[in-house]
Amino acid sequence: MARRILVTSALPYANGPIHIGHLVEYIQTDIWVRFQKLFGNDCRYFCADDTHGTAIMISAQKNGVTEEEFIAKMSQEHQQDFAGFGIQFDNYGSTHSDENRELCAEFWQSLRDADLVVEKDVHQLFDPEKKTFLADRFVRGTCPKCQSENQPGDNCSKCGAAYTPADLIDPKSTLSGATPELKTAKHLFVHLEKLHGFLDEWTQSGNHLQDEVANYLKGHFLHDELRDWDISRPGPYFGFEIPDSPGDYWYVWFDAPIGYIASTWQWCKANGEDLAAWWNNPETEVHHFIGKDITYFHTLFWPGMLKTAGYNLPTKVHIHGFLTVDGKKMSKSDGTFVKAATYLKHLDPAYLRYFYASKLGPRLDDLDMNLEEFADKINSDLIGKVVNLASRTAKFVEKTGLSAEYPDDGGLFEKGVAAGDQIAKAYEDCDLNKAMRLILELADAANPFIEANKPWELRKDPANAQKLQDVCTVGLNLFRQIVVYLSPVLPKLAEQTGELLNDPITSWDQAKTPLTGTTVNKFNHLMKRVETDKVKAMIDDSKEEAAADAPAENNQAAETAAKFDDSAQPMVDEPMAEECTIDDFVKVDLRVARVLSAEQVPEARKLLKLTLGLGGDHRKQVFAGIKAAYKPEDLVGRLVVMVANLKPRQMKFGLSEGMVCASGPGGEEVFLLSPDDGAKPGQRIH
Repeated sequence: MARRILVTSALPYANGPIHIGHLVEYIQTDIWVRFQKLFGNDCRYFCADDTHGTAIMISAQKNGVTEEEFIAKMSQEHQQDFAGFGIQFDNYGSTHSDENRELCAEFWQSLRDADLVVEKDVHQLFDPEKKTFLADRFVRGTCPKCQSENQPGDNCSKCGAAYTPADLIDPKSTLSGATPELKTAKHLFVHLEKLHGFLDEWTQSGNHLQDEVANYLKGHFLHDELRDWDISRPGPYFGFEIPDSPGDYWYVWFDAPIGYIASTWQWCKANGEDLAAWWNNPETEVHHFIGKDITYFHTLFWPGMLKTAGYNLPTKVHIHGFLTVDGKKMSKSDGTFVKAATYLKHLDPAYLRYFYASKLGPRLDDLDMNLEEFADKINSDLIGKVVNLASRTAKFVEKTGLSAEYPDDGGLFEKGVAAGDQIAKAYEDCDLNKAMRLILELADAANPFIEANKPWELRKDPANAQKLQDVCTVGLNLFRQIVVYLSPVLPKLAEQTGELLNDPITSWDQAKTPLTGTTVNKFNHLMKRVETDKVKAMIDDSKEEAAADAPAENNQAAETAAKFDDSAQPMVDEPMAEECTIDDFVKVDLRVARVLSAEQVPEARKLLKLTLGLGGDHRKQVFAGIKAAYKPEDLVGRLVVMVANLKPRQMKFGLSEGMVCASGPGGEEVFLLSPDDGAKPGQRIH
């Protein structure tokens, strides 16, 4: 029985062009959707531009257009880029639509009815000229710790100090240059903790998430009370005004995922379908494809919203890693921050679709686009192994067509049929790397058959006419079978193959039965080799575009950031805690301490037992979860930072009287904090 499957990708933000990093997700999703449709399932792919927020408002102002004009132009560019890479949506909408506004109101009322909305005061800098509250990135000033100038509103790029925009010395708005004012505004929050039990059960059961994602959520969020989610922004703000809170607007992350449903609704209206059949029907599967940077929103906030409003919960959230180029983050200065449109000027989109497929697995691992490997893989796999099967056989049977009966091929076609189920499972599991390997194994088996029978030699003797036709019939059928399996990845090649053999590829089952007795059309070139000079031209173009887009001025902060190229991943993995006051902070007594002894705790998997000295006879016993990262003998005598006034906790191993401070995700990646030389045990950290 055919499955009903609804698929989405994260909505691209309407504040800039699509680049090859974005395309990892949209190509992955498009491949999965095309496979499901080819396999006979009723699968629909919905997406939209994410159009709201302060950044859109500012970009529109800079371009001298209205927000509506700005997002309309960006939507057109996005859809053009996606179409260039063969990415087909059943509907591509916008979060700034009537459907989305109506659905947002419905979701909001459901949160109100469930008593999940709370109001709190939030202190924030306000631009008196632009009449808008300022996010961290729109404030710059002097660091309150090291006095470095021109620092952003959240942390200093020179000394690393973290602070709020209000802590900056002589802060300035980047929007107007004005000195901002500190104002208090009422914000509306979703009390997510009330859904803790549901979210714990949903994330930890039912195979909705990859194992590493479920474990990450359990270890970083669900082990403790969930923070309230700030869901509103005071005006002016480009978005939807909250009906029961005039002057306030839904935060962009509230209305963006609801855009999935709004885009579906637009398609339903255009096609006479019922929205409830797709979003309120337990028989419908809902699959989200996202990058790991937005895991938190799609696995906690979004399921909570859907549950409260009575919509289908995600069947599966498929999360992928990031793209690196030549082992490094995409870089504008290196020319590896390549826009989709720039790529299309120089290279065949089929190359990128296949390369990504050959790299993507079912886990969250990042994938690297080594440019030399990129060219070699396309030329070896697609040109040398797949297309080669057709180019060496098709032209010899243009007049005769295929043999009336399928010839003996030594079991090659049946081997391909037998591999179909395994290939299909790899597609289903998002293990595209495995699917490509299995398919290329068939090409590796087929090419020796052609090489051994040498149709280019057979054609020289008319007495070999039947054998020539038989060999070419086998070669073209093995080629067609491989292309059926590759068609989700290479839809253009599938279309060309259908035209060549007068049999459009529309079903997975076509790989099970060979074609016989049919005509063969004139062979046209199917795919060119990757030329390294075109790859270089693409990189050079990207460098020139980046230089043209870059501001004329430079500053020390930008130079330092570029030099160290620090990853944003730690902030993604563990977002900033809720804002606290100086009164909250001084309650925590941080002290310099010396490790006087360190011992293994045999019955504990993660813990070491430390005796910490604070000077004189002041000592504290602490159990620290650092066993995988440190040997006890290496710690003795070292200065560390400890929370000295933490309430003692009785553990089965003994009394723990504090906590040592460390960073890192855990396991072997734990890094103890140590003071600079000259610090003394017992000194308080301010």
